[in-house]
Amino acid sequence: MPEIQALPRKVDNPARISKNIRMTPYFFGYGSLVNRNTHAYPDARPARLQGWRRVWVRTGQRDIVFLSVEPDPATTVDGLIAAVPGADWQALDAREYGYERISSGGAVVHDIVPAPDMAHYSISPANQKTGGDHRILLSYLDVVVQGFLREYGIDGVSRFFDTTQGWDTPVLNDRAAPLYPRHQPLTLQEKALVDDHLDRLSATLLSA
Repeated sequence: MPEIQALPRKVDNPARISKNIRMTPYFFGYGSLVNRNTHAYPDARPARLQGWRRVWVRTGQRDIVFLSVEPDPATTVDGLIAAVPGADWQALDAREYGYERISSGGAVVHDIVPAPDMAHYSISPANQKTGGDHRILLSYLDVVVQGFLREYGIDGVSRFFDTTQGWDTPVLNDRAAPLYPRHQPLTLQEKALVDDHLDRLSATLLSA
């Protein structure tokens, strides 16, 4: 694989303590929301969610899979938190349609004092299904991995793949005509990074 360098993180000094004077609520994102180019929510910064793991989930709502999280006491996942000004969740709930917004409680490790209300999105087990002709969109996965590379570097990308379950789901290569509405341009090195991890996990790649 070509040598690839992580881009500088667009975060403040990790030692700085953020002042959350008005107790604005925050969300924790663990997928495409980690890529700052897909949203404009303020005070975004790396954080971790303890006791959960990522999983590709099938539902009856669409033929592509959702990237969700499920409880797993042994796992901590990297992600990004950001403020929801005015506690106006409407736009974010619409973006994350099909998910349930749930309270994160004290599971998110962050540097904000005092600690705000925190929420993340998950697919309820009642809405999940097994089987079916479902696909992971490569254009979506590319966006997710690009976000993790920028926030956490090469090691963070490896942790993303290693703390996500369900790589037996086929991946649809739609890079030539991206189906994910928030797709982003990737460098050849970024594409190679995604492809190498899929190859490492013996994922099935299908042509669009």
